[in-house]
Amino acid sequence: MNDLAPVAGIHSVRSALKFGRDGVGELWLERSRRDRRLAELAELAGQAGIPVRQQDRAALDQAAAGANHQGALAWVRIPASRPIQDLDTLLDQIVGPPLLLLLDEVQDPHNLGACLRTADAAGVHLVIAPKDNAVGLTPVVCKVASGAAETVPYIQVTNLARTMDQIKERGIWLIGTAGETDADLYAADLTGPIGLVMGSEGSGLRRLTRERCDLLVRLPMAGTVESLNVSVAAGVCLYEAVRQRR
Repeated sequence: MNDLAPVAGIHSVRSALKFGRDGVGELWLERSRRDRRLAELAELAGQAGIPVRQQDRAALDQAAAGANHQGALAWVRIPASRPIQDLDTLLDQIVGPPLLLLLDEVQDPHNLGACLRTADAAGVHLVIAPKDNAVGLTPVVCKVASGAAETVPYIQVTNLARTMDQIKERGIWLIGTAGETDADLYAADLTGPIGLVMGSEGSGLRRLTRERCDLLVRLPMAGTVESLNVSVAAGVCLYEAVRQRR
C-alpha cells in the first residue's frame, strides 16, 4: 500500500468514506468489536464498493502507529495538491465570505496535517502554500490530517506573494501573524472575506509575504515562550474567526 496512507478513528474514517470515498482503497475494521458505528462504516464502504477487511487489533495498532483508531482505519490514496489554475474556480464556488488559510513555508508534515485538520473543522474554504521550501501532501500529512487532506482544497503555488496579490484583487483581506506588532488578534474584525497568513516554524513570515498583508496581528502571550507552534496558532486564529462569524 505504498500509494495509500492510513486514516484512523471513527469520525475521520466516516469523513473519508462520505466526502473522499473515491480515494479510499480499503477499510479495516477490528474483528473482535461489535459496534453500531463500525457497522455504519461497513455499510458506507459497501455502498461505495470499497473492500472491507476484518483485522486483529494488533494489525490496526501497527497501521495507526499510536493514533486512537477506535477499531476503524481507512487506507486512502494520497491526494494531489491543486494547481494555481484552480484558484479562481474554487473562489467562485464559495458561498458567503471566504475564509482562507495561507501557510508560508511550513515544512513539518505534522504541522501541515494539523493545520489541515483544523482548517476542515473551522470551515476553511482553501489552504494555500508555496511549492518551494514547504511540505506537500505526504503520507504523514494525510495521516495527521485524519481525512482533511481529502476534503480541504490544498493549493501549492510557485509565487506566494503574487498569489496574495491575486487574492486581494478579489476583495479578500489578508491578515498575517507577527509577534512584533501591537495589534491584537482579538481586536481584529474577522467577519468578512479574509485570508489568515501564518509563517513558518522557524522564521515566521518572509518579507514579501509580510508586505502583502493588509494587517498584522499578534496572539497575546502571557508566559515566557515567545511564540506558539504554527498549527496551534492557526487553530487559535481560525476559531476566533469562527466565533466572530457566529
